[in-house]
Amino acid sequence: MNATPLLALDATGVSVRFNGAGKGVTALSNVSFTLEQGGFLTLLGPSGCGKSTLLRVIADITKPTSGAILVLGKTPDEARRNREIGFVFQESALLPWCNVIDNVRLPLAVGGKHKKAANQGPSAEELLALVGLAGWEKSFPHELSGGMRQRVAIARALLGGPKLLLMDEPFGALDEITRDRLNEEMLRIWRETGTTVVFVTHSIYEAAFLGQQVMMLAARPGRVREIIQIDLPEPRKLALRETADFTKMAGYLRTVLETC
Repeated sequence: MNATPLLALDATGVSVRFNGAGKGVTALSNVSFTLEQGGFLTLLGPSGCGKSTLLRVIADITKPTSGAILVLGKTPDEARRNREIGFVFQESALLPWCNVIDNVRLPLAVGGKHKKAANQGPSAEELLALVGLAGWEKSFPHELSGGMRQRVAIARALLGGPKLLLMDEPFGALDEITRDRLNEEMLRIWRETGTTVVFVTHSIYEAAFLGQQVMMLAARPGRVREIIQIDLPEPRKLALRETADFTKMAGYLRTVLETC
């Protein structure tokens, strides 16, 4: 008898409504899904469909108006307090006066109770090696390319060994060549760490290349349109994008997206 898979995420009927000075806006409506631990889920959908809002609910930044979500079997608040969630934003948000190694170690300086993270998971030096930045520890953000700064942000998010990594369009502002390289690197990091990843993107090709599953969200209000299993060979290399199977999968995602 097979054991029940452990869930990283279990969302049931999650809705978020923002009430402004004018009429209210429903950002998410009745969103339900599960994600097994160790999975890689990409979120795809038109602007305004609530992708970033959903990440913020998972991270305990935004509270749902109704419904519930469990993160690693706990409330988002409990998972956040246990430092089980890492977050990579659209911008690297590095401190310009700190060098690379100090930027990675920054979470250790935020509250004494968080210093226990120093003894959990890989060290800052090991994480920089993981993201391909060994030897750049003493460099400052202005000395790095955009792609390198995002690698530092990923290393920082992985400090303390989080079990869940949330990524909100982390490569969206990069040039195509750098973005492609980081897509391949991201899969390597995911395989090596075993961390569950939820990755927001506006790119059909990025969603299909990275995700084991793609959750397509429809807009106004944001809701689950379809969850698509991505059955493509592993480990994935950029050459996969030139195959007929990948082209067919990307074409299907585009067809679904057009209905959102």
